[in-house]
Amino acid sequence: MSKQATAVKDKANKVVEKAKAVDKPKAVEKAKTVDKSKGKQKKPNKLVRYFTEVRAELRKVIWPTRREATNLTLIVSAVTVAMSIFLGLIDWLLTQLFALIIG
Repeated sequence: MSKQATAVKDKANKVVEKAKAVDKPKAVEKAKTVDKSKGKQKKPNKLVRYFTEVRAELRKVIWPTRREATNLTLIVSAVTVAMSIFLGLIDWLLTQLFALIIG
């Protein structure tokens, strides 16, 4: 296996280990408080818990680099333009065909 392939494999393994380690958001654990009268933990507000879990999930995301984002944007734009031209051409051809038939 080449050095580059080994480096990529090691990086992927680190990402997987990091994702497994973030099983339960730490923010949710911190948000739990102890109810002094009963001595048990109470759960945080549902809205607060939702946003803390969203934040934890967003930390797991592997964001694309600027170059990757630019390339993907150009690809989407090019496919959109190509499909628009293709569908416009089909529409025009069918319009001409029906004009000839109906007459």
